[in-house]
Amino acid sequence: MPDPFRTILAFLVVLGVLIFVHELGHYLAARWRGVHVERFSIGFGRAIASWHDRRGCEWRIGWMPLGGYVKMHGMEHAGDAAPEPGTYRPGEAFHEKSVGDRAIVVFAGPAFNFLLAAVLFALVFATYGRPMGSTAVQTVVAGSAAERAGILPGDRIIGLDGEPVARFEELQRHIQSRANQPVEVLLRRGEAEVKVIATPAVRPDDGRGMLGITGGAIERERLDPVSAVVAGTWHMVSVSGQTLQGVWQMISGARGAEEIGGPLRIAQLSGEVAEMGVVSLITFIALLSVNLALINLFPIPILDGGHLVFYAAEAIRGRPLTAQAQEYAFRGGFALLVTLMLLATWNDLTQLGIVRWVASLVG
Repeated sequence: MPDPFRTILAFLVVLGVLIFVHELGHYLAARWRGVHVERFSIGFGRAIASWHDRRGCEWRIGWMPLGGYVKMHGMEHAGDAAPEPGTYRPGEAFHEKSVGDRAIVVFAGPAFNFLLAAVLFALVFATYGRPMGSTAVQTVVAGSAAERAGILPGDRIIGLDGEPVARFEELQRHIQSRANQPVEVLLRRGEAEVKVIATPAVRPDDGRGMLGITGGAIERERLDPVSAVVAGTWHMVSVSGQTLQGVWQMISGARGAEEIGGPLRIAQLSGEVAEMGVVSLITFIALLSVNLALINLFPIPILDGGHLVFYAAEAIRGRPLTAQAQEYAFRGGFALLVTLMLLATWNDLTQLGIVRWVASLVG
């Protein structure tokens, strides 16, 4: 398939899956808590396809595939204009539900994105295998502790101080805590086993020990279904923590804001990842699903996290925030989102070289 068509198709698949699962969470939670759903839309703008189910919910696909929404009956504030005669459904309006029910409906969207990521990671681990760094030595740094000990490229480290190691991460943990301490290294070199003594050097930046080697190719370990579910869930949690850490580093200035990307970057990466195979595309969707869940949980009005903050305030105060306070908050949240979208678009255009191309034309 030509690159442009593959990129567009992959982008639509990635975005469609993420949006559908997110909105499905809101939809199912609303149904569970007795809220009537009037519309389930994938995409914005004029509908290119739509149909109604037997419960009266309109399912539609909009022409602009950059988001989606679930319109629930009575989601407007209770003090807003009265609904049209004959359309109101007592007991099924969103605003009539308790704070807890409304919070469940709002939180379900990000929760389903977390769930999607865990399921996809588990699927990959059970079928294709969980990636893990092997203990095969790929390169040895000149003058390093490994070179002085006689470790060679192609050796496989199978034991440290009498303890077996099978993953590069295990090797790192053992070595990093033993700076300037002799370590007995058991190697498999061809068909033979060789023992050497290596004294890890001190890493200047943090004082940890280092041998001076790089690991070999990534190996995969296929897991049984139960282990895959557990590993997939923990991997989702780990990715969430790493993402939050990255966001905090951007806020604190430790990392640049140029890493913030938007739809253009996602489209570009979708095409590149799709070229690498189905497994890579599934993993990419899982990673983006975690990011989408976390972004929606940020305490920014308009996003799910902002609504949850309002509901928390309502639960504490015993009554909702005033309509004026919510309106100002939504305006501020909208302004912040627009700013982030402009920044992301600028980064995308810069990353793709469009800004440099336009600058060269002007120059």
